[in-house]
Amino acid sequence: MVTYRSLLQVLASRFVFWVLVPILATGCAAKGPVVATPRPFPGAAVPPRSVPEGERADTPDSVQPAVVSLALSLRGTPYRNGGSDLAGFDCSGFVQWVFAQQGVALPREVKQQYRVGRDIDTGDVKAGDLVFFETVSPGASHVGIALGGGEFVHAPSSRGVVRVERYSTGYWADRWVGARRVTAVGEPTS
Repeated sequence: MVTYRSLLQVLASRFVFWVLVPILATGCAAKGPVVATPRPFPGAAVPPRSVPEGERADTPDSVQPAVVSLALSLRGTPYRNGGSDLAGFDCSGFVQWVFAQQGVALPREVKQQYRVGRDIDTGDVKAGDLVFFETVSPGASHVGIALGGGEFVHAPSSRGVVRVERYSTGYWADRWVGARRVTAVGEPTS
């Protein structure tokens, strides 16, 4: 005999398998209109805090100062799967939205954003540069905006808010892919 309780258990197990597992198994580097949820990042620092002004690297003469200021003003904005507005952001949606407010159009996906601008050596990263990490798939799968002093602002899913963390040590240093500098509308890819 099928009981109400056994029916609920079967439905719950199917929901977990067909709905929650695919959502949790994907990362920030989603493709197309469906944007996946990044996995929680172990060892994440307690957010938010910015680098003291004296420690921050010089910024390029372009949109970077405004980008950094706007990005920092969004600390505490909730993470939202597929989010690309003030209601909530995922990593690439956050970067795309911040740059768009300064008149710079960036692609929506992390892997596409990694092809924009010019490649920057790790030691030459300045505030406003894009920083990329390998988190859930080979190659660039997470992106943030450098602040200088080895820190960046980004929209991870763990703890659920836009926040500042160090990319120069620990979890993020181990997953570093590279950095790109985007300075103008329509800047060629290199």
